[in-house]
Amino acid sequence: MRTARMTFHVGDETSTHYELSHLQALEAESIFIMREVAAQFERPVLLFSGGKDSIVLMRLAEKAFRPGRFPFPVMHVDTGHNFPEVIEFRDRLVEELGERLIVANVQDSIDAGRVREETGPRASRNRLQTTTLLDAIAEHGFDAAFGGARRDEERARAKERVFSFRDDFGQWDPKNQRPELWSLYNGQIRKGEHVRVFPISNWTELDVWQYIAQEGLEVPSIYFAHTREVFERDKMLYATNEHMELLDGETPFELSVRYRTVGDMTCTGAVRSTANSLLEVVTEIAATRITERGETRADDRVTEAAMEDRKREGYF
Repeated sequence: MRTARMTFHVGDETSTHYELSHLQALEAESIFIMREVAAQFERPVLLFSGGKDSIVLMRLAEKAFRPGRFPFPVMHVDTGHNFPEVIEFRDRLVEELGERLIVANVQDSIDAGRVREETGPRASRNRLQTTTLLDAIAEHGFDAAFGGARRDEERARAKERVFSFRDDFGQWDPKNQRPELWSLYNGQIRKGEHVRVFPISNWTELDVWQYIAQEGLEVPSIYFAHTREVFERDKMLYATNEHMELLDGETPFELSVRYRTVGDMTCTGAVRSTANSLLEVVTEIAATRITERGETRADDRVTEAAMEDRKREGYF
């Protein structure tokens, strides 16, 4: 495992040093960021999807604030079209940790006329999450929201600062972000603004899986290989489900698959895999050259700037 060496000189004394593993250094940085948010903001919230990145955030929050409770609630923006295994895991984990869970439902936004549901075989609620998220942030008065985004996921993510400022409308302007020299974070905001905070920005997908293995963290079962009925569309494998209509020529078949990311079933694809243990998943990820969003998220394939366009509107 890679190590980071730190050397200290105190006067004329002999220098001393200690070594951190690569994961320990990342963990320490993330914990520092979380504590900075708790110190600088009045009403933070941790966005939790039940996916691998937000599971790591939960463990980091434990290490940052235990034995006390988290100084913020946990919130999931639920499209209503999520994988049942993930929702079951979400509820169980939050209950085990004894933390407060807020569920912001896209269905409520539809019922209230805040958004209009798409129709047709390619319909998805994924884009509708933005309005639900922004409404929930306003309703609860949150001034900072932790997210599990990483810079290696996608080009727009790579532009993001750790403290990503959003204006009164929840919008993101990549040209209007504050410098973070020497890992100094300025959390000053005006009324109506808020900050998205990404403590694991500098992690990679491989780092996340190695940390999960190191910490012995449980993840939803769909992250491991299992036989599932799927169909192929646009070179992606989708689980057959009640929320998607099959197009002419699409025929379901059974295949051993797993998921690299979790989200709305209508835009999240599976990958062919036989990896059914953490070691096998780590080995598989170490060999891949395509990010999980690039391989399995249809919403990122709409245009080359699809993610950046959604982020400018207030997306995660």
